[in-house]
Amino acid sequence: MTTTLTTEVSAAAERIRPHVRRTPLLRAEVDGRPLVLKLEHLQRTGSFKLRGALNALLAGDLPAEVVTASGGNHGIGVATAAAIIGLRATVFVPESVPAGKARRIEQAGARLVRVGETYFEAAAAAREAAAGPGVRYLEAYNDPVVIAGQGTVAAEIVEDAPEVDSIAVAVGGGGLAAGVALGGVGRLTVAVEPERCACLHHALAAGEPVDAEVASVASSALGATRVGAVPFGILSSHPVRSLLVAEDEILAARDRLWEEFRLAVEPAAAVPFAAWLSGRVPGDHPCVIVCGANADWTP
Repeated sequence: MTTTLTTEVSAAAERIRPHVRRTPLLRAEVDGRPLVLKLEHLQRTGSFKLRGALNALLAGDLPAEVVTASGGNHGIGVATAAAIIGLRATVFVPESVPAGKARRIEQAGARLVRVGETYFEAAAAAREAAAGPGVRYLEAYNDPVVIAGQGTVAAEIVEDAPEVDSIAVAVGGGGLAAGVALGGVGRLTVAVEPERCACLHHALAAGEPVDAEVASVASSALGATRVGAVPFGILSSHPVRSLLVAEDEILAARDRLWEEFRLAVEPAAAVPFAAWLSGRVPGDHPCVIVCGANADWTP
C-alpha cells in the first residue's frame, strides 16, 4: 500500500500542476542555526489544502456537486477546487469557524452551512447531505487520494532542497503529515501538535486512533479529535518523531515569524516552527512547513 501511495504522490503532482503554485523555499539562519522554510501559506487559498482537494476531484469521475466539512482551510480548498473545475460545492462548518475562513469559503463560491459546536458534528451533517445521487462527500484527511495530493508539498521540498533530512509539519487529522511521510522519501517526518490538541501523539502512544481534547489556539486548523485511520496507518509505519508544543510557544513562534521574516500566518502554521525554536527538531538540515495563513491577524 505504501509503495502505491508513494507512486500516487508523483501522479498527483502531475495532475494538479496546472492549478497550484509551486511554493518557494526560504533558506535562513535563525539563532545561529540553519533552517529551510517551505512557504506553503503562499499557496492559492492560503494553505496546502487545495492540493488534496484538487487531486481527489480530478482523480476520479466528477460528481455534480461536492460536499465537505471543515474547520476552515479544507473548506476554502474544496470551494476553490470546485470553482476551478466547475462544480457546485457546499461546505459544512462548526459554529465556531473563524469569520475570516467562513468569508473566504463563500468568496470562493461555495454554499456555507453552520452546524454544531465541533468539526465532527459538522461532518455528520455533511455526510447526511451528501447521501443523494450525483453528490460526493470529500474527506478532509482520511482519504488516500487526498493524502497523495498533500504529499506533493514534501515532494517539492525533496526536489528543491535535496539536502533536507527532516521535515517538521503541523498535525490536525494527519493528512498533511502522512503526505509528508510519503512524499519526503528518506526524510524523517517530525509531527508537531499543540499539547492541548494532540490526537496523533495519543494515538501513537495507544497503538490506535483514540479521542483527544481540542482546546488550543490552533484548533480551527488542527481541531480533529481523532487522527484519521488512513493517516495513522501511514504515520505508524514510517519514521516519525512526535513532538508537542505549549500554547505560549505557538504564539511566540507566530510572532517570531512576523518579526524575523514578516510572515503573517495563523497559529497552526507556527506549530512546527515552535518545536524548531525549542531545539527539539532533529536533523542537520531541517525544513519547517509553514502551512497556512487564513487568519485575520496582525501583530
